[in-house]
Amino acid sequence: MIELTPIQIRGLKLAKDGDLFLQDGKKWTHLDATETYAKTDRFKERPQKVKFLKTSTLNELTELGLLKRLNPEAQTEESAHAITMAGKMWLLKNK
Repeated sequence: MIELTPIQIRGLKLAKDGDLFLQDGKKWTHLDATETYAKTDRFKERPQKVKFLKTSTLNELTELGLLKRLNPEAQTEESAHAITMAGKMWLLKNK
C-alpha cells in the first residue's frame, strides 16, 4: 500500500482532471489554465485560483508510478505528464 502526503494527493487529483504542462517557476498545471469563477457565483466576485503542482512532487509521483510522461523520449521538463491507471486506482481506493 502506497502512503501519500496531502500535497501528493492534491497533485494526483489535479492530474486526474487533465494533462499537466510546465508553467513559470517550476510549476505544473493544465494547458492554458486561468483564474476561474465558481459556477454558483452568479456575480463572479470570488475567483478560484489556478491549481498547480511543483516539480519535486511531480517527480515523486512519477517515481511511484502514479504519473507518466506522455513523450518518453523528451526530458522531464519538456514533456507533459498524465495520470496512470495505477494512479486512478489509488484515488478510487483511498478517496
